[in-house]
Amino acid sequence: MPTPRPEYPHPHFDRSHSWASLNGTWDFRADPSGHHTADSADGYDQRITVPFAWETPASGIAAHWLQTAWYRRTFTVPATWRWQRVILHFGAVHHEAAVWVNGIEVARHEGGYTPFSTDVTDALGDEEQELVVRVHAPADKLEIVHGKQRSMPRDDYDGVCFTPSSGIWQSVWLTPRPVTHLAALRLRPTPDLAGISVEAEVRGPDLDTAQLNLRVRAEDRTVTLNVGPDGRAHGELPLEAPRLWSPEDPHLYYVDAELISAHGSDRVTGYTGLRSVTVDGETLHLNGRRLFVRGVLDQGYWPDTGMTAPDDAALRGDLEIAADAGYNLVRKHLKLEDPRYIHHADTLGMLLWAEPASPGRFSPASTARFAQQIEPMVERDGNSPAIVIWGLYNEEWGLDWDVPGDAAKQRAVADAYDRLKALDPTRPVVDNSGWTHVRTDLLDWHYYDESAASWASTVAGLLSGQRDDFPVRLGPDYVVHKKLAVPGQPLRGLPNLNSEYGGGFTGLERAWHLRWQTQELRRHDRLAGYVYTELYDIEHESAGLLDFHRRVKDLAGVDPAQVNAPTTLVLDVTPVAPGRDLLTGTGEFTVDVRVSHHGTSPVEGVLHTTWTPVYAPTPPSPGAPVPGCRAEAKPYVLGEPVTVPAALPEGWASGRLHLALVAEGTVLARTALDVDTRTAPRIGDDPLARPLG
Repeated sequence: MPTPRPEYPHPHFDRSHSWASLNGTWDFRADPSGHHTADSADGYDQRITVPFAWETPASGIAAHWLQTAWYRRTFTVPATWRWQRVILHFGAVHHEAAVWVNGIEVARHEGGYTPFSTDVTDALGDEEQELVVRVHAPADKLEIVHGKQRSMPRDDYDGVCFTPSSGIWQSVWLTPRPVTHLAALRLRPTPDLAGISVEAEVRGPDLDTAQLNLRVRAEDRTVTLNVGPDGRAHGELPLEAPRLWSPEDPHLYYVDAELISAHGSDRVTGYTGLRSVTVDGETLHLNGRRLFVRGVLDQGYWPDTGMTAPDDAALRGDLEIAADAGYNLVRKHLKLEDPRYIHHADTLGMLLWAEPASPGRFSPASTARFAQQIEPMVERDGNSPAIVIWGLYNEEWGLDWDVPGDAAKQRAVADAYDRLKALDPTRPVVDNSGWTHVRTDLLDWHYYDESAASWASTVAGLLSGQRDDFPVRLGPDYVVHKKLAVPGQPLRGLPNLNSEYGGGFTGLERAWHLRWQTQELRRHDRLAGYVYTELYDIEHESAGLLDFHRRVKDLAGVDPAQVNAPTTLVLDVTPVAPGRDLLTGTGEFTVDVRVSHHGTSPVEGVLHTTWTPVYAPTPPSPGAPVPGCRAEAKPYVLGEPVTVPAALPEGWASGRLHLALVAEGTVLARTALDVDTRTAPRIGDDPLARPLG
């Protein structure tokens, strides 16, 4: 059987020149009573496939609500590693792990999303080594970080939680290194984007004689840094012809680091990209150019493997799906994702919004556990050029909802923000995504609404400054109005993002809301971006553009790539219902069309129209040009309306009018309008029925 997830797990701190994977088949024993001990050899009556959580079919166990279990396997240390220290690594284990090698305890770790490693050299024997891991994953997760994993007792947000992923759910591996070794290699672009700033951390004896040699691949120079008595080495790597990283050109610089000490040589490869992400008033900028976020939410679950991707291609595939749908950013929701995912985003040029998992209740213990994720998150993923936004809390989860009325909760949010900004001042941070902000760099809000009219009016009110709150439905008959921020936090002057939205229960309805709600967001020039909920369905949650298996759903002819294009058409229409955007008593009508353009130079073209039945996909041809209907727009300035006359084809009671902006034979933007002359449906009529004609 091939080794599952055989790729090197940590590409930002790459020791793949010498390593050994411990993924694969392990012995397994459930311990529901907690009576087993590390030295008892009995009870290992099952086999589990690592790194898949024990709830998953892929693990071979599929045990639900098991809280404690033991893993066991043997391994041998390659002979070529002799005289080096042997390090055991765990990508992530949910939630508490205790580790023994040959009966000697070598590590304990708490935190289901953060990596840990330990030096096992002194516990090794002569030949075959025995590795034992005890994992405790409490069913009651309310005071531990667990993100979207279901807890019993349940979270207040249980309706949007999923099957837990307990146990070892990321890769396990071994690496050798000398006693004096590189412990960290932090690579960031210099402020002028002309080189790479390096901060290395070295551990071990005899630091005063250690030297660090750094070489950027494809650059004909080596920079040598001395290691200070604190084990740190600082420097800059100038670049001959700096090439910026961007979604259009995701160029990466790989840095080979070699530490020379009295104890031998230690080699690590890291990488980064030259890019800046800055806040300028109400706008975001990437490399000095305005950035409009066209984002989508991704929660990182798979049907048979839980929070673990089935293979490396699945991680990359989700990013490619998002790109194909027109998105330039993915918000990885309430989960520190596998480092391979971030690596693929770096290579593909997909921007990322990264955030840790949340607890379910507010207490000193849960607040501390949440904060303990922040430094490992930045340490593990901070080299990534793709990560352009750090998130922290989400919708007051783990804060028991009342942030505006509780000073202690406000302090917890502010302290988390301060902690993250101290570790990384180069990226904007969102303190409490979607609801009441306490201390933040971006003013984001989550707004769901099934009414096209109230959606449009609420969005307009928020973006015009006429209102500073919005309705949130927490139950069938329970609506609260969430403030954008607590007193003292600016309500204006920061980039404004709608970072969760969407509506509808069927694919048809969701596609309709995607099209019209996104259009309304594009209507407002001051908006800095949006994040649609969500990329794919998960278990009972059917809000995705794709199903759980990443298969295309019936979106009633709506193409997300057209909805999310840099250039789009905005119609001055408040739509009535799916299949009946515009009701008209006659087949002849007019519609005002505007252009929203997020490029670097103005656009101008002629509007074309063509007809299909309602729900039909966009035809290959843009149709015929409409005489006198030229439309234009400057970058990030909504164009003036152009009135387009149209008439349903002879004999049609309804149809889909496709509109396209065409310049010199190239289609720049598309949208559609479903028109129905049956202004009042008769009793027994299906308002969503396929039109005549």
